[in-house]
Amino acid sequence: MSEEADRPNVVIRAADRPGDLGWVVMAHGEIYDRQFGWGADFEALVARIVADYASGHSPAPEAAWVAEVDGERAGCVLLAAADEPRVAKLRVLLVTPTARGLGLGARLVEESLTFARAAGYRSVTLWTTGNLVSARRIYENFGFALTEEEPAHLFGHDLVGQTWTLDLVTPFTP
Repeated sequence: MSEEADRPNVVIRAADRPGDLGWVVMAHGEIYDRQFGWGADFEALVARIVADYASGHSPAPEAAWVAEVDGERAGCVLLAAADEPRVAKLRVLLVTPTARGLGLGARLVEESLTFARAAGYRSVTLWTTGNLVSARRIYENFGFALTEEEPAHLFGHDLVGQTWTLDLVTPFTP
């Protein structure tokens, strides 16, 4: 069998099919509970983020994507307008454990940033926790800078909340 035939078929597509947004909530709930013990409080947060996006997003400045591997959902991200003009928020980035190592996280972030630039945003922010090391590496590789950090007790655990920001106006050189 050829190496190409063994390579998984990876597709990044709009999260516009029935079940996509529900999958985002379910996958976050199940995966984060298994990996970190973050229970229903975390799933409820993701559900609010996704519900806000689903009920009020405007297609020109906001979008969501799903990554598929061999036809199965394996990752997601969404980009929503922040409260501040020309600032976007990167939300709910996730890659399933079985699909990690395929570059899906970077591809999802890249898709989001390409969209953000085309939509005229001047910066993108995101909030995460310090224990999500792989995600942080992706953000750093795209030029995001840590702009705020604060200890917090969230989802039943002591964590460090972090805000990261990417300036889309000034070109990033790694």
